[in-house]
Amino acid sequence: MRSLTLMNVAKPFLLACNEPSRCFPNITKIGATTLNNNKKRVLPLRCKSFCLSSNGDWLEVPKEIDNEEEFIVVNFYRFVFIEDPEDEVSKHLSFLEGRDIHGRIYLNKQGINAQYSGPNKDALAYVKWVREDCRFSDVLVQISPASNGHAFPRLKLRYKPSLVQLEGGISHLPLLDPSMRAAPLAPSEWRKRLEGVNNTNNSSHGNFNPSFILLDVRNGYEWDVGHFQGAQRPDVDCFRATSFGQSESEVIASDPLAAVDKERTDILMYCTGGIRCDVYSFILRKQGFKRLYTLKGGVSHYLESEGSVGWVGNLFVFDARLSLLPSTYKPAVEIEASTMLEGSLDDSFAKCYICGSQVSELRHRNCANLDCNLLFLCCAACVKHLTGCCCIQCTSASRLRPVLTGHQRYQKWHNYRDFA
Repeated sequence: MRSLTLMNVAKPFLLACNEPSRCFPNITKIGATTLNNNKKRVLPLRCKSFCLSSNGDWLEVPKEIDNEEEFIVVNFYRFVFIEDPEDEVSKHLSFLEGRDIHGRIYLNKQGINAQYSGPNKDALAYVKWVREDCRFSDVLVQISPASNGHAFPRLKLRYKPSLVQLEGGISHLPLLDPSMRAAPLAPSEWRKRLEGVNNTNNSSHGNFNPSFILLDVRNGYEWDVGHFQGAQRPDVDCFRATSFGQSESEVIASDPLAAVDKERTDILMYCTGGIRCDVYSFILRKQGFKRLYTLKGGVSHYLESEGSVGWVGNLFVFDARLSLLPSTYKPAVEIEASTMLEGSLDDSFAKCYICGSQVSELRHRNCANLDCNLLFLCCAACVKHLTGCCCIQCTSASRLRPVLTGHQRYQKWHNYRDFA
């Protein structure tokens, strides 16, 4: 197994406000939809994955979400042929009219990719409606709590040429050919594979298994707040630029797949919800890799099923919550709980971008300088010293926003302009 790469300072991700990034959503705090303003509440914050049977009956319903007005985040995707995606978009828009749904729902001829938030009754009504279509009847649906209302600022439901953003697009990939896809491993199978390799490595005095690679198919800044033990930090700040295993050169330090035996090496790929490694497995298959495996449902499904065994830190998510504790997926916790690193601190990651010390809160923030807007990890001392900025130069910028406390996200500039 590849050894864990030690990082002294986490490489930040640049998000320019005047050029909205395709890699990270433009998230704002939706204060108007905060539930029970200023009232402390204890919620059973658990995530749940579930399926429907072919006749539409529920096989498993999230018992923890029993209030129709509780807000939840729903994620699912499905690769399936859609003959007229524009017409499909119209049908979905028609169904959601009058329902309180915010998020990103994209469709094209290769399928659907959906991440959205809403009150329980509306969010699950859409799931049920989608699953009534035989093309989507067996899709894995993942649900997690959104304790402060909507996790997305608005609804974007439209046709999109690529369900996942990669250089050159993905429309040419055989996403509808199951023989070209990596073999999905259930969370229990994934855990056994990791434990088996770890036991082998321990008995061989720490030598990694040369026929096994654990590949994190996410961005480096996601790895910085949490990852599987043994996974190398991806040298990628935007998934669309991922090029693992595609170089003609056999020696590239940043490519964990360089010079590996494509016929005999087991490549175990994981990402947050499964779609990125699913897509990337088609690319690696075309590059000649034979033994490809993905974590079914991604890390979120694993944490729900197996807990945090083998996982270090939190899980980065692409919505207003930004970072979720592993315990979100298991025991009930208070919604005021911070995103602190659970268990013993691992000093090999989670470093402050400014001073290099280990941060205790695994949650990114944006630079207070609007024209920088760098997304970075920062310790409390540096946040205070640089008033929420990423460097001393930004503290004297012309468009400075106030230092945000807690888990707030910056709003549009006009909310701060008159007070700057």
